[in-house]
Amino acid sequence: MNPPATDDGDPFQDPSTSPPNLPTQLTLAVGRNAFLNLGSESLVVLDEGFVDKEPVRCCGLLQPKTTRAIPFHNILWAELADWEIAISYAHPTSKDAVRVAHINYIVEKTDRQDAEAWIERLLERAYGQSQRRKRIKVLVNPFGGKGSAQKWFTRDIEPIFAAARSELSVEKTKYSGHATEIAEQLDIDAWDVVACCSGDGVAYEVINGFGKRPDAARALRKVAVVQLPCGTGNAMCLNLTGTDSTSLSALSVTKGIRMPLDLVSITQGDRRTLSFLSQAVGIIAEVDLGTENLRWMGSARFTYGFIVRLLGQTIYPADIAIGVEVEDKAAVKEAYKRQHADPTPYTPPEVTDESAGLPKLKYGTVNDELPTDWKMIPHDKLGNFYCGNMAFMAPDTNFFAAALPSDGCMDLVTIDGDIPRLTALKLLMAVGSGNQESLFDMSCVNYRKVSGFRIVPKQKGGGYISIDGEKMPFEPFQAEVHRALGTVLSKTGRVYEADGVA
Repeated sequence: MNPPATDDGDPFQDPSTSPPNLPTQLTLAVGRNAFLNLGSESLVVLDEGFVDKEPVRCCGLLQPKTTRAIPFHNILWAELADWEIAISYAHPTSKDAVRVAHINYIVEKTDRQDAEAWIERLLERAYGQSQRRKRIKVLVNPFGGKGSAQKWFTRDIEPIFAAARSELSVEKTKYSGHATEIAEQLDIDAWDVVACCSGDGVAYEVINGFGKRPDAARALRKVAVVQLPCGTGNAMCLNLTGTDSTSLSALSVTKGIRMPLDLVSITQGDRRTLSFLSQAVGIIAEVDLGTENLRWMGSARFTYGFIVRLLGQTIYPADIAIGVEVEDKAAVKEAYKRQHADPTPYTPPEVTDESAGLPKLKYGTVNDELPTDWKMIPHDKLGNFYCGNMAFMAPDTNFFAAALPSDGCMDLVTIDGDIPRLTALKLLMAVGSGNQESLFDMSCVNYRKVSGFRIVPKQKGGGYISIDGEKMPFEPFQAEVHRALGTVLSKTGRVYEADGVA
């Protein structure tokens, strides 16, 4: 019996038959009638002992499947215990879920050295640039996902981390701000990742906890912060893993590559906080924070709130000053395409001072004089002020299609509140459809790359300000981006899992 072929075009399906002989260093014989082969994209298992309920058709006849292909991305771990080779992998149970599965074979005593070398080659292909056996501090918000976060972690996430031989320490958050306290006191030399089983709120707290430390710069650089979708808002996970499936995102974190992330300093009053996602004043902030009484509607409350305010031509007057880096949409597209195509990820300078805190503010605080190249301009008919550091704000809502993880810029969208109702409906359909091109290209949408801004809301009777989905006091604030201050894990180590502007 010949070793298997390496046609990996259809993962988990039967590879092509009639294979040629392959280099022995890629193929491991495991028993008389079984082979394990390292293909180009998959581990191919050939075993005449397979019993499969779905035989393949060959030459008009039904033939039993004797091969399986497991994508390297799904390989979690492999090891040789005594004379048995054990391989753990994430097996798809549906389009949106995987579960841990295993294959085991006996290796002849004389083949032990070859088996150990083959396992190492398998793990090299399975992990590539990603760190193996990550040390993960897990924070579970037991109130997340309407109380389901703990169940999702136990059922979908923990088995994948365990099968990948990750070192875990699990802690439940007990109250708002608890994750900030944990991050402030965390031994950052003991952990590679803080994984937040929650919505975006716990990730926000962890980043700000690191920001409060005297060694903030080192903490933010050394420990990657990730979010697993166990809450209402899961934007960080969508951007970094491309999914809001708990098990698929756990697999992506296991295989995640370290990636620098821009963070944004927000100064308001005498306070300084860090933002990783977005800052909103106007319709987005009000729809997010002002529809709490409609939670019974589920995600439809956002659509309902958006329609009511758009059709009502609601305005949110404010004075705005901006540090513009890229002014018009054509230039924004070119900047995005150029950096997105660059195969070399941005490498931030090393943190040489281990006691360095947050970087100094280049533009000062909201209480200081405006930077000389910023000009405060009244926006009496403002409908939406929305600044983002990531692309997806919700599933199918790729609001900031030109966003990049570490380009040193925030993406700013402004829309007037008195646009015609027909235009407002087209805008709503563009947002809801996930068609980033139609949203970006609409003439009513102003899209710029900025390094900072100051906004002074003037809405009578107050209103809403949202920072990373968290409600902030309704008063002036200033934002300034810090290039590559934070660290996350992503599939590529370079870009978000979102379609960008063409």
